[in-house]
Amino acid sequence: MRRRLILLVAATTCLVLIAFLVPLALLIRQVTEDRAIGRADDVLQTIVPQIGTSDPAALALTVEGLPLPVSVFPPDGPVLGQAAERTPAVRLARLTARSFTVDTDAGREIVVPVLSGGDTYVLRTVVPADRLTSGVARSWLVLAGLGLALVALGLVVADRLARSIVAPIADLSAVSHRLARAELTARASPAGPREVREVATALNHLAGRIQDLLREEREQVADLSHRLRTPLTALRLEAEALRDEDEAARVSAAADSIERAVTAVIHQARRRGADRAAADATAVVTARVAFWTVLAEDTDREVRRELPSAPLVVALPADDLAAALDALLGNVFAHTPDGTGLAVSLAARPGGGAVLTVTDSGPGFPAEALRRGSSGSGSTGLGLDIARRAAEAGGGALHVGAAPGGGAQVRLELAAALTRS
Repeated sequence: MRRRLILLVAATTCLVLIAFLVPLALLIRQVTEDRAIGRADDVLQTIVPQIGTSDPAALALTVEGLPLPVSVFPPDGPVLGQAAERTPAVRLARLTARSFTVDTDAGREIVVPVLSGGDTYVLRTVVPADRLTSGVARSWLVLAGLGLALVALGLVVADRLARSIVAPIADLSAVSHRLARAELTARASPAGPREVREVATALNHLAGRIQDLLREEREQVADLSHRLRTPLTALRLEAEALRDEDEAARVSAAADSIERAVTAVIHQARRRGADRAAADATAVVTARVAFWTVLAEDTDREVRRELPSAPLVVALPADDLAAALDALLGNVFAHTPDGTGLAVSLAARPGGGAVLTVTDSGPGFPAEALRRGSSGSGSTGLGLDIARRAAEAGGGALHVGAAPGGGAQVRLELAAALTRS
């Protein structure tokens, strides 16, 4: 935009200068020619009173002392002054008794007839072409320099004006990108033209409104702890009332699991917009695979694992990583027949981070499974979306495809946690 404004001002300035300087240059040339012709005519007029009153010898001496070569053609006899032939202009002036100015190869020919005692004398001179344009080139150079100086001045002014317009717009763009990166404290400085200041004010108002809405959302999610406390308490009382101790322990464990899930959601909502924590992917994946292995034994599923012994720190909270892995393993248990084997592997990611891969030997799933809310098997269709959002929040990505030996494969890439100096 800045370059376009400068080009616009440059083009406009050049057009205005051309519209004024070209006619001015032509006028200077015309004035110079008229001045040279006028001076030559004045020289001729100085000898007009001597025609017919001075003898030919005295008249010849007067003509030879003039600053221009002048020829005097008497009615008869030789030419006085500058030797020259009787040109058609001289003959025409004698016949019509009128003055003429004629363009010739040598310059501008001027003839002036003078009547004296019934005879007609003709005065002739030629103004050279270089004298007709004397000083014109220098004047044109001065005009060209003046035009260039005006164009340069216009470009400087246009650059400062464009900078005053573009700088606030660039600031607005930077603030919008910061807001897109969830830096909700970013604000634009109202500067520049009135319209740009209004946009900056509106953007700041929008950012403040987004903060308010997110704050209300976090508080609404946090209220779930109070709303679910009563039914969870009732569920625990029901579990304690069961006579079967194993059954009571199972129901209590389920209630505790629900409470932990709700607490994790609340913590996640409160962390939104703040710096994200890091977690040891090795520890989290090992713990969750151990939990699901118990369930796999009940459904005759073989669980293969390839887990490293060294820690792999990723830019994702432990709760989020656990929730993502639970969603992936839950899909395997929910959408594959009993006895279907599965494999979980965790490896270091090139450049830092980790790659978590979940593979099963089941029938696989359709390509639209990544679309939020789409399942095709009667479930909510949010499992893969939870894993995808967790991966993207951790600076990675989710890849879904077919396993090499058949079945489905989901690869979760997680970025390395940033270390603070």
